Amino acid sequence: IKKSLPLCLIGDSGTGKSHLLIALGTEAAMAGFRVKYVLATKLVNELVEAADEKQLAKTIARYGRVDLLCIDELGYMELDRRGAELLFQVLTEREEKNSVAIASNESFAGWTKTFTDPRLCAAIVDRLTFNGTIIETGTDSYRLASTRARAEQQAVG
Repeated sequence: IKKSLPLCLIGDSGTGKSHLLIALGTEAAMAGFRVKYVLATKLVNELVEAADEKQLAKTIARYGRVDLLCIDELGYMELDRRGAELLFQVLTEREEKNSVAIASNESFAGWTKTFTDPRLCAAIVDRLTFNGTIIETGTDSYRLASTRARAEQQAVG
């Protein structure tokens, strides 16, 4: 956070990305950093509404001021070009000034489904990975494993 570097948590559903993102944000807040956690779709919707109400600059500035912006569930929903461009503006505002941490169930190669413009997709991936850390949480769902373990215990017990 002090170095304003990005973090990307990439992995399948149920592998702990959101849990890690929330824990990171909580620890950062307890250490005195300003933290904002938001779902990607909620952020994009807020940016579109702000643009419609001529409040975009103020909204982007608000997201630019926090020390750590945690964006969860990036890559779950296809974003239209306008939404993707607005998200890009937020990332550009924060670049090399404040940290951003994202969680996605889609590898970077699959982000063209979320960001349908290939050049914009490449620019967003570039912003989120330059000098950053990428953690792959894998493919094994903790929720599924937990459910299976409970079912096995119930069958035995």
